[in-house]
Amino acid sequence: MPAEAFDAFRYAHQHRTEVAWLSQNTNHLVPPEVIRGALDEAIRGRRYEGYPLASGDPELLALAQADLGLRDLAASLTSGGTESLYMVARALLGAGDEVVASDPSYLIIHRFIELSGARPSCLDIYRPPYRLTSGAVAEAIGPKTKMLLLIDPLNPLGSGYPREEVRAIAELAHDHHLYLLNDVTYRDFSDGHALAAEFAPEETVTIWSVSKNCGLAGMRLGGLLARPELQRTIARYNTNDLGVNVLAQVAARAALRTKASWIGEVVRTTRANDRRIGEIAKGVEGVSVLVAPSRANMTVLDLAPTGIDPERLQEELLRQHGVFVRAGTYLSKTYGPRFVRVSFSNPPSDIERFARAFPAAVAALRRPVAASPRS
Repeated sequence: MPAEAFDAFRYAHQHRTEVAWLSQNTNHLVPPEVIRGALDEAIRGRRYEGYPLASGDPELLALAQADLGLRDLAASLTSGGTESLYMVARALLGAGDEVVASDPSYLIIHRFIELSGARPSCLDIYRPPYRLTSGAVAEAIGPKTKMLLLIDPLNPLGSGYPREEVRAIAELAHDHHLYLLNDVTYRDFSDGHALAAEFAPEETVTIWSVSKNCGLAGMRLGGLLARPELQRTIARYNTNDLGVNVLAQVAARAALRTKASWIGEVVRTTRANDRRIGEIAKGVEGVSVLVAPSRANMTVLDLAPTGIDPERLQEELLRQHGVFVRAGTYLSKTYGPRFVRVSFSNPPSDIERFARAFPAAVAALRRPVAASPRS
């Protein structure tokens, strides 16, 4: 009987307090007191015994609108940004439709597109400038195109879009009467970030989340903003008719109320960690960082010249060193076997664990170079 495949997530959760979690772009830098007091008060008040307001806490919705500067758009709460992505795909796509997307990408969105009977039309971005361009998007638009997918900053590469490129892609959506799905989960890590809704408010659905910027991934809260008529169309696919987790709403409200006071330090530490990871990678033969600096809180390390399988490297780092990174197969059908993704909104001590572990793990797994035949 073949050996059971290694389940990295089961192992990591079983050893959670021992693991440096650099695998899911989670944020471990938000001061805990920001959230703790609000949650303690809600628990003492036994808020968990009752259902929340189904439409969402009004202050939280207003805070989300203000945080994005989209006060004129209708806001919805969902169980994480991922649920919003599912709802958008099911509500706006149908059999035979196509969505201009990219490879690599956040492939969960592609799965939702396919569940709707549509097809992602993926443009290769595993090369400079490591993002979509308006020219490539324009060439990809065809008679079946229904939507453009703009993830900015981009998971997994960490690349971001200049303001003028966002404008150009938004104008394509407007001119071709296409929906524009703008996932901005990592926007707080990117200087000068531009929202597509600024340029194409009628066509754009903006997906937001407090998982990464506010360090609340385990709370599973996010949402979407769109013009009211479009928001109502999407809301038909909302399964949370009794509302989103009440404690998650309390935590998100506390985080967004105070974000201006702590997000700067979170971003500064994240960027310093990015630079440190770049230094580490530069010192390992055959490993390269594709996008530097990252405009998100993750980066891709290309391993192809080493001959190392990213799945094996993920397991080696986790089992032998207690460092959890993500194999690229989760994020690209074509290029996944070439890379690992490393996230770094973490205490610098986690990054130093990576600094010790990564060269050792690569050395342990590196494919030996075949000896030259004797003359």
